[in-house]
Amino acid sequence: MSEPTRVLLDESRIPRNWYNIIPDLPSPPPPPLHPATLQPVGPDDLAPLFPMELIGQEVSEERFVPIPESVLDVYRLWRPTPLIRARRLEKSLGTPARIYYKYEGGSPSGSHKPNTAVPQAYYNAAQGVRRLTTETGAGQWGSALAFACAQYGLACEVWMVRASYDQKPYRRSLMKVYGATVHASPSAVTRSGSRILADDPACTGSLGIAISEAVEVAGQHGDTRYALGSVLNHVLMHQTVIGEEALEQLAAFGETPDLIIGCTGGGSNFAGLVFPFLREKLAGRMEPVLRAVEPTACPSFTRGTYAYDFGDTAGFTPLLKMHTLGHEFVPDPIHAGGLRYHGMSPLLSHIYELGMIEAVARNQTECFEAGLRFARTEGVLPAPEPTHALAETIAEALRCADTGEEKVILTAVCGHGHFDLPAYERHLSGQLDDFALPQQRIDEALARLPAV
Repeated sequence: MSEPTRVLLDESRIPRNWYNIIPDLPSPPPPPLHPATLQPVGPDDLAPLFPMELIGQEVSEERFVPIPESVLDVYRLWRPTPLIRARRLEKSLGTPARIYYKYEGGSPSGSHKPNTAVPQAYYNAAQGVRRLTTETGAGQWGSALAFACAQYGLACEVWMVRASYDQKPYRRSLMKVYGATVHASPSAVTRSGSRILADDPACTGSLGIAISEAVEVAGQHGDTRYALGSVLNHVLMHQTVIGEEALEQLAAFGETPDLIIGCTGGGSNFAGLVFPFLREKLAGRMEPVLRAVEPTACPSFTRGTYAYDFGDTAGFTPLLKMHTLGHEFVPDPIHAGGLRYHGMSPLLSHIYELGMIEAVARNQTECFEAGLRFARTEGVLPAPEPTHALAETIAEALRCADTGEEKVILTAVCGHGHFDLPAYERHLSGQLDDFALPQQRIDEALARLPAV
């Protein structure tokens, strides 16, 4: 009998707790600061944006946070997700490396994003909130939150970065199917969007701008709160169901990872995969290398600076200590819209500063080539975001082919690319270019960092 290619868990094995890595770190991350006083923000400062349960999770010192039964009931629609050994990819590469990937594309919205969208909608509904506002880059987060709001009877209003709004019409259609209202950002609906359009009517948008618009509207209505799809501690914690399942599944294969690779934009997918393994590493039970992969067009880890900055362009949010390209930085309109954020998660940035993770950047054409190779061997069409992790995985596997090293590599395909076929078509027809990001653009944006 041949060895198994995938490990599936039954629904009784869905994690019952989210994992909070902060208590296991040698030092906590720097706190968010109020931009006016430069003092750490308190619950009252965050209450206009988030329900108290999520504020509590943001600053929690508990290692494990129980998942509410109502959230588990929705999780059962797609969790647990499979862990699959990429044997056909291995064969095509001629590598002795063993490659495993956690596939999150089977969720209702086709990505890992509902792992946090569902609990965020649940906690808001439990507090009596009637509407959630949010931003979205590629549309994966917007569609996930629209789905989650439908589960709990909440209205959902989404500001979608204009570049993706134009590139990915079916993602915005999916949001509307789930009942959401969708605006191209920057929009004339908000003061912050209107100001940007007045200066640049052709602005392609950014996640920072879209966040400003969503936060502005949330702050104007007592029955409305804001939901964020990445970056913050509670969001990363909700995603650890990915890594907790992968730990059990990889053990069922009888494997321990040597290298774990994930794509990073704001950081939730990467953190969700690696944090449970980092816990095991800190406890001395394994020694994997943890490697983040970002786009060369928006390289916050590899070319940004570690400093306090706003999470949005207009300066509505608290100041976050993170690797940033500057809150006014507007990335080129690459197709990996979910990775076009100017900053990296403060928690991941702190862990990076502690030397616990690595980071590299890759061009979009080599990433789409990796996506094609993965689709043609494994049969799964990945979204543009995880192709960054796949490009690095393939490069590492080819290095193993040269050296003969039998390395165990774990990665995550955090979403499918069915709505990204126009981008693949552009790549196949030779119309997709790499963006050479001038250092001058980064320097100009960093020059306008807030003085802290």
